[in-house]
Amino acid sequence: MNLSRRYFLKNGGIAMLGMASLPSFLQRAVAATSGANKKKMVVLFQRGAMDGLNVVVPFAEPNYYQMRPTIAIPQPQRGGSEAAIDLDGFFGLHPSLQPLQPLFRQGNLAIVQAAGSPDPTRSHFDAQDFMESGTPGVKSTDDGWLNRALQIQPQDEAQSSPFRAVALGPYLPRTLQGSVSAIAMPDLKQFKMNGPQQTVQGGFEALYAQTIDQAMRGVGRETFEAIDQLKKINPDAYQPENGAEYPKGRFGQSLMEIAELFKADVGLEVAFLDSGGWDHHVNEGGVQGQLSNLLRDLGQGIAAFHQDMGDRMNDVVFVSMSEFGRTARENGNRGTDHGHANCMFVMGGGVKGGKVYTRWPGLGEGQLNQGRDLAVTTDYRSVLGEIIATHAGEKDLSKVFPGFANDPRQFLGLMKT
Repeated sequence: MNLSRRYFLKNGGIAMLGMASLPSFLQRAVAATSGANKKKMVVLFQRGAMDGLNVVVPFAEPNYYQMRPTIAIPQPQRGGSEAAIDLDGFFGLHPSLQPLQPLFRQGNLAIVQAAGSPDPTRSHFDAQDFMESGTPGVKSTDDGWLNRALQIQPQDEAQSSPFRAVALGPYLPRTLQGSVSAIAMPDLKQFKMNGPQQTVQGGFEALYAQTIDQAMRGVGRETFEAIDQLKKINPDAYQPENGAEYPKGRFGQSLMEIAELFKADVGLEVAFLDSGGWDHHVNEGGVQGQLSNLLRDLGQGIAAFHQDMGDRMNDVVFVSMSEFGRTARENGNRGTDHGHANCMFVMGGGVKGGKVYTRWPGLGEGQLNQGRDLAVTTDYRSVLGEIIATHAGEKDLSKVFPGFANDPRQFLGLMKT
């Protein structure tokens, strides 16, 4: 059987990109542990377009309640536990995000409202592609912004780890594609590669042996060496620290395994995960409902990750994003349609939390984007650029976000300098 490199990258349970030779894998993996104190980043992509107006609620904005008669989140003083959680007298968290309130109050969590991509597309596919490439409106970009952020941080060959960039999922996301090698895996327990007829590891190694693509065989050996190294972590025996309890399901499991990889000191610098199901055109719900269920997992998961990591969070920044927001008005099906601006969460070391950062555009008739959406007043690349510049110490952001003038004077000030 002649199997191509493309087939394995697309269909394998573990995907590895980057053709750099790894002649001394184990030696390098051990050497990489010396970088345990390096700054690290976790990126969450919420696919489907989260409704940021019902997540970080502008409860002091009268137009919000006029536009959402059945799905609006009640004001804090009127709804008790079934209402927005007051953050600053204007914005409040959805009540299902209650686990995030202590992190906000303690200054560990910051929120950016009215953020997003300047591209006007309402296509999920295009918007996600633009946001992950870091070049909105440009479809010809070959690599992702997160891979480029790693490219501009030089690595000594002896200190480089094949686990420098890891995505928890079956496929490598657009944002991690590029010249820096990155690994994608469904979870730490699934080390098997799924071929058309065989799922056992030995069977997949045999499939690799049959291919005549020499480059693919090299990547295959590296992948199985990575499997051997990961097996030493023993995910079955992992116990979260500090009483942390992750929610059941893929999202909670992915966050827990990212924490485990960080603690194992295998050289992980960047971790990516995503969650789906945020596209609520019908019966979105308000305090209870589809959105609420997703937010419950989101809040519990983020809080558990922070608690589990403990002091290690001083070296980690977590940031979330979604391809665009939802319409300001609810539709006739008690849901919302594709919009524009959204909100982002930023948590961890160096974050000046306890504040909702925004240049609030308002929800009045003359303030909405195209007469229907919350307008974008903060480019998401400015948020990411500030994180990279201050947390990772990389000042030349033009290579990470080409074509975007990421002026530090325009940063929101959400990171400590």
